[in-house]
Amino acid sequence: MNNDFYYKFILPDQSISDFVENIGMFHNPSDKAKEVVLMPDGRVDLFFMKSQSDSFHSTLIGLETVPEQRTIPPQTLAFKISFKPLGVEYILQTSIAAFLNSAQNLPPDFWEFNAADLKDFDAFHKKAVQKITALLPTKIDERKRKLFELVYTSNGEIKVKELSEKIAWSSREINRYFNKQFGLSLNAFCKILRFKASLQHIAQGKLYPELNFTDQTHFIKEIKKFSGVVPSELLKNKDDRFVLLSVLKQQ
Repeated sequence: MNNDFYYKFILPDQSISDFVENIGMFHNPSDKAKEVVLMPDGRVDLFFMKSQSDSFHSTLIGLETVPEQRTIPPQTLAFKISFKPLGVEYILQTSIAAFLNSAQNLPPDFWEFNAADLKDFDAFHKKAVQKITALLPTKIDERKRKLFELVYTSNGEIKVKELSEKIAWSSREINRYFNKQFGLSLNAFCKILRFKASLQHIAQGKLYPELNFTDQTHFIKEIKKFSGVVPSELLKNKDDRFVLLSVLKQQ
């Protein structure tokens, strides 16, 4: 990892794990911009951040389906909450369909966070958990909870038809729900989860498909679609620019 770029992620308590994937931070304390590639990961990120050129602000980033090159400005500090899809619906209580592959600026005092909260990550983590816990729903649609449980445990390798049969919810209604709530089909979301699972294998130096890709050519094509490069180039991770892969290598 580049000494001028630091990141940290904490897995959620079991009580909020259906809604939150992790709570984390990254810091570019240098006077140079950091070039990174953001890859689809099936998460929705709520950022609280400030930089040398920008004051404290809050941003909600929707689901992503394509890789995107970004520049992290000098002296940038960002704390974030990474939500699973259920967290968007039940904790944030909103639809993100309108900003697929884009973001939405939030009020500067969203959830009563401010610049002072960026001084201590542990304190931020505690405050975030308390806020999320206070917003936990008293009731959740059991079909949706079971749907995401099956999708995640299968690494996205479960068919919509099989899901429909297991949770007694029609394929048409499932896809309508996904498109209306998240802006993409369930099948598209599952491919992202399979890619993310494949990243864990690539981080271990495994450059051949461990999951149900048709063949090596299909595997390479899918990895390039979501990362912009072939698996061997991804593994090299020059300049630590694929941050998600860097995180997986440390796990």
